[in-house]
Amino acid sequence: MTKSKAFIQPLDRIAIALMLLLSVLIGLIILQGDVVTARVREFTWQNQQIGAEDNSFTLTFSRPMEVKSVEENLKIEPPLAGKFSWAGRRMVYTLITPAPYGTNYKVQLQGAKDKFAEQEGKNQVIQPFVGSFRTRDRIILYIGSDKEEQGRLVLYNLTQEQKRLLTPKDLIVMDFESFPDGEKILFSARTANNQDLLSAQLYTVTTGVPGKSEQEVEPAGRVDLILDSKDYQNLKFDLSPDGQTIVIQRGNKTNPGDFGLWFMPATSDGSAEKPTPKRLESQPGGDFMITPDSQAVAVAQGQGAAILPLQGDASKPLDFLPQFGLVQAFSKDGSQAAMVKFNTDYTRDLFLVTNQGVQKQLLKTTGSILSCQFDIASPTLYCLLTQLVSKEQYIEQPYVVAIDLKTGQQKPLLVLPPAQRNVQMSLSADGLGLLFDQVVPQTNPPASLPTNTLKTDDGDAIATSSLWLMPLLPITDAATVEIRPEQLPLAGFRPRWLP
Repeated sequence: MTKSKAFIQPLDRIAIALMLLLSVLIGLIILQGDVVTARVREFTWQNQQIGAEDNSFTLTFSRPMEVKSVEENLKIEPPLAGKFSWAGRRMVYTLITPAPYGTNYKVQLQGAKDKFAEQEGKNQVIQPFVGSFRTRDRIILYIGSDKEEQGRLVLYNLTQEQKRLLTPKDLIVMDFESFPDGEKILFSARTANNQDLLSAQLYTVTTGVPGKSEQEVEPAGRVDLILDSKDYQNLKFDLSPDGQTIVIQRGNKTNPGDFGLWFMPATSDGSAEKPTPKRLESQPGGDFMITPDSQAVAVAQGQGAAILPLQGDASKPLDFLPQFGLVQAFSKDGSQAAMVKFNTDYTRDLFLVTNQGVQKQLLKTTGSILSCQFDIASPTLYCLLTQLVSKEQYIEQPYVVAIDLKTGQQKPLLVLPPAQRNVQMSLSADGLGLLFDQVVPQTNPPASLPTNTLKTDDGDAIATSSLWLMPLLPITDAATVEIRPEQLPLAGFRPRWLP
């Protein structure tokens, strides 16, 4: 007996007592049943800023939920139409259309029931949840045409009513495109003391607008030279949708026959050396546009439109469409394209071409098809067109039309004054606004213009220009509601929405 008592040490007694206590507690819990309250463990958009490319959020629950009770009790303010899908404890809510920009949203869930508790006849509901997120501010960019803003790239935040001058006075901006996150702008510009329109160099400038990365936002206005014009003229450029590649149309200054497309990375690889352009080995072409997958470029070539790979042998097109002379726009997913056919009677046809081989004529015009944009929020194509109103003087009248791609229905939205071929149009990422400009050329300009004079693509000197914003509604609603554009208190041209 003495040996047995000595064998059980004090530490062993404590361990045995704890085991007995835990066993009693576990037994009590089992007898009481499940008392853990269901709750939301994760909301993927919590305190996030989202854009048009963000089309779904996820709620992850701590316990299996009764699906119908969750779907009936989920509230989003302001409302956002969407569809539910489930995978175990994860619920995904996919938006039908992008969330309108410049808005704060609240997501609430209360009264939803625990799946197992309801099966046992218990009225156990979820712990109330409140989440929030916001959409990007409504921001536009344009080239200023008045006073201190003349020739400079200007950012205007419509949501906060704030303006920023992004580029310095000594650069005259000629064209620009935004990177997909909106943190930087790629632009071409000439120096203020050089009136040669073919002397443009490529730069980037920071906007000061936060993107989706977790890095600290760079201050606005930091300009970096990307590509000079020492040996080659930089005529046109396009930035790939993923923001990784730039395609430039270049011409050799000393050899006019040396003309074609070049491509280069849009960002450095971390080395000290700047990216250098490489020639795209293919036949010379005209207007071009990088495809939505950022892997190829569509270019007007010969008597048709060719799709050339950016990597590999560009002398062998991925596709060639001999009946079309120009690609005006691609849908975001690349499944559709708006293409122009030039007819022998000098009219132009606009076609919808799909990756399934469908070619559907949308309209015919006696004038020009200046630009088109697909709406990601609805099956609608917005186009800026002109109609010939005087054959003798060849005067064209521009107008904007919305085309329902399912029915082919056309809805004229706006008719602009004649002789304004230099109109630029831009559709907002959320599909709710259309920007356009109205350029007023100088009448009887002097033979010798100042070096900082702004000019249109046709070479006309610009006197002034105004910017207009047109709210948009679905075509079915627009048929019964009259929409009027609003002139913005801004003087500039080439307006574009920030993504």
